[in-house]
Amino acid sequence: MTQFVDVANMVRWIQREGVEKIISNMVDYLEHDFAQWQRFDKTPRVASHTPFGVIELMPTSNGEEYSFKYVNGHPSNPERGFQTVTAFGVLADVDNGYPTFEAEMTLLTALRTAAVSAMVAKRLARPESTTMALIGAGSQSEFQSLAFRGVLGIEELRVYDIDSAATEKLRGNLEPLGFRIHAATSATEAVQGADIITVCTADKAHNTVLHSADVRPGVHLNAIGGDCPGKTELEAEILTRGDVFVEFTPQTRIEGEIQQMAPDFPVVEFWEVLLNRKPGRISAEQITIFDSVGFAISDFSALRYLRDATAGTDLQQSLDLVADPDDPKDLFGMVGASLPVA
Repeated sequence: MTQFVDVANMVRWIQREGVEKIISNMVDYLEHDFAQWQRFDKTPRVASHTPFGVIELMPTSNGEEYSFKYVNGHPSNPERGFQTVTAFGVLADVDNGYPTFEAEMTLLTALRTAAVSAMVAKRLARPESTTMALIGAGSQSEFQSLAFRGVLGIEELRVYDIDSAATEKLRGNLEPLGFRIHAATSATEAVQGADIITVCTADKAHNTVLHSADVRPGVHLNAIGGDCPGKTELEAEILTRGDVFVEFTPQTRIEGEIQQMAPDFPVVEFWEVLLNRKPGRISAEQITIFDSVGFAISDFSALRYLRDATAGTDLQQSLDLVADPDDPKDLFGMVGASLPVA
């Protein structure tokens, strides 16, 4: 039987454990797997683009377990009453190829995206950081905020979104949880005095959401909105002023902020920082930029953590997903005896 966590049980799990606890624990799984980076199969995600959005498959394996995530990105969906992003994922046993675990991943992806941001910022942001600017107050914003509080202790937020209702939504969700929130009237105002800047907007276009003139020395920039060719948020000059860190370089060159730059534009893969093979932050004045597009190894980690955290509880169900005849060579025998005679 394949174990399964559906939407209702995902919600119950998050409500039981709390977002900050889950993300903090997920960071441990992410760090473990990123430290094993060279063991994993790695390929840019397989994408099917349409005028409406994109549908992607994100596969990887560490030689013992295999995972994939199905995920879409449709920026106009909220106007039609749908989520911009939906997802589900699977873990399988490499030994026999059987799927062992399946889960909804719309909520889980929001948790893992925030956990990856916090894992990277823990090593690249200045240790004394106290304030984060959020450019974009959409579905990811609350998760990012809770991740940065849980891992880095950030409670001061400066928020800007072109949709004021989105900002009010965020305030309504986070102020009761103890965050101090300043609603800014522009991105320029939002980043004033911020130690960390998180940029996450949904529009599938080459936009300049953040200008170089707004980025001061010492800032850690968490650029997480990029997820497809033709979508950027940062003025290209920003990338030349700091050091750029990525997940998997070939994918980020297709989908990230660095798609604006020359093919040989220098970047550092974060796993190299984690293993002390490359430096991260080296000075208080350095600008560090995490050009994050999301990568399959992060989904692998998130699925492993969810499976382990919910094992043996009422949050998992069993799915009869794999046809398993008594004789492995007689699949037809499962149905043959009941077929009508011609």
